[in-house]
Amino acid sequence: MSTTYTDPRAEIRCLICDTGNGSEAAVCRECSAPLALTHDAIALDRQPRIVTVVGDSNVGKTVYLGFLLDMLSQRANEFEAIPKGAYSVSLQQTVISHMAWRMFPPKTPMESTEWHWAYYQVCKRARRPKWVDLVMPDMAGEALAAEIDSPSTFRVIRSLLGKSAGALLLVDAALAANGSTRPDFFALKLLSYLDGMFAVKRKQRIGLPIAIVLCKADYCPECFDDPRRFAEANLNRLWNLCESRFANVAFFAASVVGSLAYSTSAESDVVTPVPLHVAPRGILEPFEWIVGRI
Repeated sequence: MSTTYTDPRAEIRCLICDTGNGSEAAVCRECSAPLALTHDAIALDRQPRIVTVVGDSNVGKTVYLGFLLDMLSQRANEFEAIPKGAYSVSLQQTVISHMAWRMFPPKTPMESTEWHWAYYQVCKRARRPKWVDLVMPDMAGEALAAEIDSPSTFRVIRSLLGKSAGALLLVDAALAANGSTRPDFFALKLLSYLDGMFAVKRKQRIGLPIAIVLCKADYCPECFDDPRRFAEANLNRLWNLCESRFANVAFFAASVVGSLAYSTSAESDVVTPVPLHVAPRGILEPFEWIVGRI
């Protein structure tokens, strides 16, 4: 029986930033993205599409992405999804298991080596199903904020966004409805960052599909009635920039938690939110819209 050996001097290029790495390396030496993504793409013999989920810290990116992947893997809404590699299942397992025990999952660390990545083959059942290979990372909101304020601080984020076929921008609708300007300003800064990356002529608008997801909409049910009107009224800076510079934007409302409680301990005054039960709503629609446009 013959054995095939891999030349350790052979170079493998990172799927995210194109940096050359040794064939036996586990993560990219430049951006820390797992090289398993590259190996899986080579095995499929086609270039995957990258869909990036972005948003401020504590907006709910990890919970949203975990439930999205879990719903896809359960064939919700006639979708079919096949994970490529066991690493692709880790995020949804973490989120679902924590929520089942009435706990939110831990915050995503700033270090990119600690981020969860998912590589899925996805299609919606139809007469002529179209399979799409998707790479979806769970990045830390603090890392994204650092990159926006000081470009190239996290090269992996800039490379990700530069190669993205579409993006889901999560915005905290509950904060916006309560009069906070933070969600509006963060989204404005992020889209300004994208505008600088995909700079085109002044009179041309950027065509990257962007689904703006109004998260925690259970706090403000009017989001579900008309997400566009809610955004225009409560996220006016974001709305105006979308109208001026982005040609392919849609607004959605989403929520995961059905009811929420708060607890404290005798040793500490820290208040901890407790998700009593989950009631996912509006999770698939933004993703389905993105897939239809890439």
